[in-house]
Amino acid sequence: MKKISIDIETYSSIDLGKCGVYKYAESEDFQILLFAYSIDGGQVEVIDLARGETIPKEIIDALSCESIEKWAFNANFERVCLSRLIGEKLEPKGWYCTMVWSAYLGLPLSLEKVGEVLKIDKQKMAEGKSLIRYFCIPCKPTKANGMRSRNLPHHDTKKWSTFKEYNKRDVETEMGIHKRLSAFPYPKMEWENYWIDQTINDRGILIDEVLVDSAIQLDERLRDENMKRAIARTGLENPNSPLQLKEWLNDNGLQINSLSKKDVVAALEIASGEIKEVLELRQELSKSSVRKYDAMKNVKAGDNRARGLIQFYGANRTGRYSGRLIQVQNLRRNNLKDLDLARSLVRNREYETLELLYESPSDVLSQLIRTAFIPKEGTRFIVSDFSAIEARVLAWLAGEDWVLDAFKNGEDIYCRTASRMFGVNVEKHGENGHLRQKGKIATLACGYQGALGALKAMGGIEMGLSEEELQSIVDSWREANPNIVSLWSDIDSVVKRVVKTRSKEKYENLIISYEKGILFIELPSKRRLAYPKAKIGVNRFGGESVVYEGIVVGNKWDKIESYGGKFVENIVQAISRDILAEAMKRLDHKGYNLVMHVHDEVVIETDSSSVEEVNEIMAQVPTWAEGLILDADGYECEFYKKD
Repeated sequence: MKKISIDIETYSSIDLGKCGVYKYAESEDFQILLFAYSIDGGQVEVIDLARGETIPKEIIDALSCESIEKWAFNANFERVCLSRLIGEKLEPKGWYCTMVWSAYLGLPLSLEKVGEVLKIDKQKMAEGKSLIRYFCIPCKPTKANGMRSRNLPHHDTKKWSTFKEYNKRDVETEMGIHKRLSAFPYPKMEWENYWIDQTINDRGILIDEVLVDSAIQLDERLRDENMKRAIARTGLENPNSPLQLKEWLNDNGLQINSLSKKDVVAALEIASGEIKEVLELRQELSKSSVRKYDAMKNVKAGDNRARGLIQFYGANRTGRYSGRLIQVQNLRRNNLKDLDLARSLVRNREYETLELLYESPSDVLSQLIRTAFIPKEGTRFIVSDFSAIEARVLAWLAGEDWVLDAFKNGEDIYCRTASRMFGVNVEKHGENGHLRQKGKIATLACGYQGALGALKAMGGIEMGLSEEELQSIVDSWREANPNIVSLWSDIDSVVKRVVKTRSKEKYENLIISYEKGILFIELPSKRRLAYPKAKIGVNRFGGESVVYEGIVVGNKWDKIESYGGKFVENIVQAISRDILAEAMKRLDHKGYNLVMHVHDEVVIETDSSSVEEVNEIMAQVPTWAEGLILDADGYECEFYKKD
């Protein structure tokens, strides 16, 4: 036996979507119902565990044997659930995920959708969702079903027979996908990165149960108080309803088109009296960030650790990691100077004191979300992140030497950029210091061919800048960065040429090729970005553009238009991701306990290591990135926060 393809069907009363597979499999009533498998591409067998059949010993032994490949679509689910079945943790090494491989080739993160896109002979059965609802989750007790809370095989033998066929078909679909993907091998180094990702997800991160429970209680109290105040002020049945509240505001003299966060902030600048108070109440009632406390409560396991928070290859255009369940990638920043005090007041439920000291207790709750992640007893967190990683990679890729020199000399990149843009010396909090903000917004918005719209999206208008000033910033930044501007057009030209000629070209340290309907961009790390079914199309301005297929808004498979700056953005973010992955691999090999990572930042749980050691490991330049200037900064903390 060299390879085994697996799919399982399970039951648990825990909500998988809200709580994740780790807590799902921890439930007392968790059960694996069906186990379908194929050995070395042979016939698929289905073991009916729900009806007393058992998995052969050779298969059980194979599950924990590193040298035997275990394949599944979203293999994390099978590995975690089977660990519960056999009573011991199955280590990630030796497990391989067809979902990850699909994402590597720009395909969806769904077995059904991948099967459709690849036109696999054995498609996932359409009846699956209804069968899963029937057998895999609790049912509502009714007189018709004898007041039972769960459907078992004998309750509908015909459905159970179809369910077994569905289980078998999933393995056949996975094997069909595996066969189609085999023309484009997945890099060995990426499987190593995947195993490290799985180890981090298995380890999880500790949740401060006291803080979470207290925060939820306070949020409920605040929402109840604010709702009563809003009802008293407006007379509305539900002042949290955008439709009702907008009508009330319009009737009371404030013409407002929507109640989006941005529109409410703008309206508050001109509002006064009762209108202002109602808008402020609207802000309080619409805060969604505090719901992360509920997510934490849902996800944390019996040992109070939250697991499965990171999705490997979650962004399949670049391969970057994405968040799951609690969504740690979009945590609210904290800027409270007395974070410890606010945290202590919430934990001790001293709500009256909190309301006395802080203007907006709900804003305090939002800022404390990060601090609900804590190290286990006897340890502390070391947090380390790359400094301006994308700006560094972009300059390195384009050969913009003045930017690299600024980083090498430890200069403030926003001051240096402003100096070059405006031809004067700029110092933070010093000479021409007011220009630093323009250098910052230009650096963040213009690097990927961003223009006026990008600066507006970055808040340029809110900063008090006119459209003429914003356009001037774009022009000045592009004049100061001629090599980056050239990179956009060079990449655009090479990609178009390769798509037209179905050929391969080398551009600096990148290789762009077209193979079997897929546009590939090989990065310096040798990992490749994939753009399926790429061809030349027409953009909204009537010019030539590259169009490929991928997942768009609404999780639909559709055509996507791209251009030089967007390809450069993908490349830079992908290289930055590879640098992070290599850094985590080095940290893992040296025995550091990584418990989480967010964007370009790692969080380590330790009782002995130093910040300096971690920063030094993070800042090591990969062998494939000679000439790149990296730096990492870090700090220690007793709870997770932004330093």
